[in-house]
Amino acid sequence: MQKILRQIAAELSVHESQVRSAVDLLDGGATVPFIARYRKEATGGLDDIQLRALESRLSYLRELEDRRTAVLKSIEEQGKLTEVLRAAIEAAPTKQELEDLYLPYKQRRRTKGMIARESGIEPLADLLFADPTRVPADEAQAFVKAEKGEDGSDFTSVQAVLDGVRDILSERWAEDAGLLQNLREWLWSEGVLRSAKVESKNENDPEVAKFRDYFDYSEPIGRIPSHRALAVFRGRSLEILEAKLALPVEPEPGRPTVAEGRIAIHLGWSHAARAADDLLRKCVSWTWKVKLSLSTERDLFGRLREDAEKTAIKVFSDNLRDLLLAAPAGPKCVMGLDPGIRTGVKVAVVDHTGRLLETATVYPHEPRKDWDGSLHTLTKLADKHGVDLIAIGNGTASRETDKLAADLIKIAAKAERTIVKAVVSEAGASVYSASEFASQEMPDVDVSLRGAASIARRLQDPLAELVKIDPKSIGVGQYQHDVNQGELARTLEAVVEDCVNAVGVDLNTASAPLLSRVSGLSSGVAKAVVRWREANGAFRSRQQLLQVPGLGAKTFEQSAGFLRIRGGEQPLDMTGVHPETYPLVERIVAQAGRPITDIMGRGDALRGFKPEQFADERFGAPTVKDILVELEKPGRDPRPDFKVARFNDGVEDIADLQPGMILEGTVSNVAQFGAFVDLGVHQDGLIHVSQLAHRFVEDAREVVKTGDIVRVKVMEVDPVRKRIGLTMKLDAAPPRKDGARENRYEPAGRGRPQQRGPGGQGGGMGNNSLGDSAMASAFAKLKGR
Repeated sequence: MQKILRQIAAELSVHESQVRSAVDLLDGGATVPFIARYRKEATGGLDDIQLRALESRLSYLRELEDRRTAVLKSIEEQGKLTEVLRAAIEAAPTKQELEDLYLPYKQRRRTKGMIARESGIEPLADLLFADPTRVPADEAQAFVKAEKGEDGSDFTSVQAVLDGVRDILSERWAEDAGLLQNLREWLWSEGVLRSAKVESKNENDPEVAKFRDYFDYSEPIGRIPSHRALAVFRGRSLEILEAKLALPVEPEPGRPTVAEGRIAIHLGWSHAARAADDLLRKCVSWTWKVKLSLSTERDLFGRLREDAEKTAIKVFSDNLRDLLLAAPAGPKCVMGLDPGIRTGVKVAVVDHTGRLLETATVYPHEPRKDWDGSLHTLTKLADKHGVDLIAIGNGTASRETDKLAADLIKIAAKAERTIVKAVVSEAGASVYSASEFASQEMPDVDVSLRGAASIARRLQDPLAELVKIDPKSIGVGQYQHDVNQGELARTLEAVVEDCVNAVGVDLNTASAPLLSRVSGLSSGVAKAVVRWREANGAFRSRQQLLQVPGLGAKTFEQSAGFLRIRGGEQPLDMTGVHPETYPLVERIVAQAGRPITDIMGRGDALRGFKPEQFADERFGAPTVKDILVELEKPGRDPRPDFKVARFNDGVEDIADLQPGMILEGTVSNVAQFGAFVDLGVHQDGLIHVSQLAHRFVEDAREVVKTGDIVRVKVMEVDPVRKRIGLTMKLDAAPPRKDGARENRYEPAGRGRPQQRGPGGQGGGMGNNSLGDSAMASAFAKLKGR
């Protein structure tokens, strides 16, 4: 364990004591949000990002140690464990390197090399390799058998014996851990991934055509961006593409490959026209072509996929975090509109707490085209319930429904009432509508109308509503169906947990799904909290949580600080101050000489207080500092202020866009190569990473994040292919009509490694079209749009 602690400390660049404290807390059942917020003294202030990394590495290294112990035991039981081997195994830093060392000792089916050794041919193999001047055919005569073995082995000829030499040497070399690692690292640096269309596939087939950019594609394997790697792997899994690992230099016919040369160098052998050199050359060639080429390709493809999946999962988790922490409109009455054409626009009005008040369906579009009747219905609902905001889903007919909302706002303005509208992502709304929780929450409401209610609530509080949906259904991911689903789920669950606890939860209004994301609260305990609230009324203090069945002292410790009670018996219950520190707050209040209600929210009342004044053996200066901040801004919400994008009048469809237009839109998704922006025309535009700023940008998230409102200029429009090119460099010139433009990324030539370009598969989002020619594929339609 000491070794693990030391390694994690080095990787995180922190003190070993910090790691030890964090591991003790995690092993004791503490959650990452709790440790990050309320145990800063113990961990030296490790934040939630560091703690998540620590938690992940701790799991990996513990698994590695368990496997190391099993490997040592297995080799020792075989009587083959030397001190040198033990030292190598104990020093192996990764599971891959450990398995390389264990490879020669694994129990496996009998191979040709094993059969040759059992038949006594190994001394000949050793002799010829040690002294290549020996004549193989002459030396082999002494090893020829008179008849076949009982196991079917046949060494009754000189050629069969020499084949046995080849099998023994090639298997031995193929199990050389140092050689394996050398070849892998060399090919990771210099090898090339090549893909081509499966010959039998019709490139005009729409499903096949999605992969057109990979029909004749090559790129250095160690430098392939995540989205391109996953595109190739998807094409291969669909049997549309063939993929292989190619050597950096193809040999001339009949000449040894570069890989064979590296094997020879590793072995310390070279062809010197000695009697056995031709045989040894064949052994080296056999080692690469038969034993190592395919396994090395498999290993490196696995490494590429793992790296690509990590990047894809990070993209998803970053976008999810931005979406969950988007600005809430707050406790206002909201009308949710779920757009539709023939099926009508579904309407739901919710009050300031999110409680559903009334629903309706209007038909302003084809085929009924009842515009005036729809406006009449919406006006009555708005007047009856005092609607403050209109939330419009961004699906089919969104722009047309936005115009309907604009007319409603004009009617309200004549009555001197102000209503604001905003377009809201409806990704995952249908999943929620059909969920068990939605049926419990709105049992007598049609499934289609539940979606409108969810859209309305998303505007009030995106976090509280989106936690009701499986994170994978929210639609802000990159190739989310192609990555490790277990790892994706764990990562996204951690993001949701961190976001919920960063904001805090109102104990008296939160749903069970939201409460279940609070530190320490399981799904069962969250439901028990809701049942207690329904039976006994609103919680008046955090201490009442201990009356909830199944919620004990440990759970209270982990959760209480993240739960808020407004208007309760204890003013501190509405803050992020943990109940365990209330006595400390009493000392601060006594020092201030004023009632706590006069101190909270009054920075001047606490000015001059130093955290060190109140620190003691249990709570140090970091905790006191956090308390002072909470008292100055009690119940503060870390999310930004609410504002909405203003879509341009008359711009309702992609056909309405013209190069040079300057528009406002909302960032709907972000990948490393660029950001997608909702302009209210049913098709998101792409700001390539090169168009985000007047400087080099490595990752689009350096400049924008999901939910940001941005001003952009239209650079290119292709209505037929539904592609919109945008820039945030508002002084940039649109492309000339002859097609030339500045900052153009051209596709790499056929068969040559492609350099970093503007994207891969539709920005790598969801199940989009694939491609990488210039900006083409990055404009593909987003999943769920």
